[in-house]
This record gives sequence, C-alpha cells and structure tokens, in this order.
Amino acid sequence: MKRLFIFLFLLISSLVYAKDQPNIVIIFTDDQGYADVGCFGAEGFETPNLDKMASEGMKFTDFYVAQAVCGASRAALLTGCYPNRIGMLGAPGPKSRHGINPDEILIPEMLKQKGYATGMYGKWHLGHHQKSLPIHHGFDDYYGLPYSNDMWP
Repeated sequence: MKRLFIFLFLLISSLVYAKDQPNIVIIFTDDQGYADVGCFGAEGFETPNLDKMASEGMKFTDFYVAQAVCGASRAALLTGCYPNRIGMLGAPGPKSRHGINPDEILIPEMLKQKGYATGMYGKWHLGHHQKSLPIHHGFDDYYGLPYSNDMWP
C-alpha cells in the first residue's frame, strides 16, 4: 500500500444561526496528487470517508496553488491574495519571526460575520507567534501544529 503522508488542513464551519446556510468543509493537504483519493481514481488504497464527503457535497476538480510551498499556498487560499503581496514567501518554521499579518482578513473571519462557527484542525504553518495563530484569525477552535512536525525548535 502506498504510504501517503497527508497533513490535513481542515477548516470546518458549521451552521450556528441560519438554517438555510450550507455547512462548509475545506480540506487542504500537502503533497497530495489528484489520484490520491478514491473519488478521483486512487489505486492501491481506499479513502471511504473522503469519497463519501465528495459524493454528498460539492467536489472541486481544478485547483491551482499560488505558490509551491504549503504555508504560502495556505495563506493564498485563506486570504484570496497572492502570498507575495501579503509577505508569505514560503513556509514559516520554528525560527521564523514572521507569520500571517494580523491585518489580513481570512475566510473564517468573514464566515463568522455570517453566523458560522469555525474550526481549524491540522497543520497551520502560517506562523507560531501568538498574533499569527488561528484563534486570532477568526477560528473559534484550533487543534494542531503551528508548523510541520519535521521542523523542531
């Protein structure tokens, strides 16, 4: 069986106030190929939970990252901006002095304004300093790593 190291970035937004708003789940993985999930043709292993989510929800088939590094790509997804414009030129590590700018508006901050509860579970990789952590960028709940588990302080 092919070993696949997936660092899940999971943004779970669930309905709080309005019954007519959809739930939103974004799964952002590192180093995953198109055919590494069953619903896209994976061979040699199964992904039944992801396949079920894809069959019951909206499945996007095309996605281009703004930069070939996980932290910068994640910043682009969450802000809608090119990572170079917002100063995220790579993936912040344990010795980095920078992270996502506190002034940037992220998707969870906009969702909270619409009554959503938000959570982030997995690798953050947008800075480990207090002002850069998910709790300060619109996430109600966070459980994860500030950077890759192969990076040590």
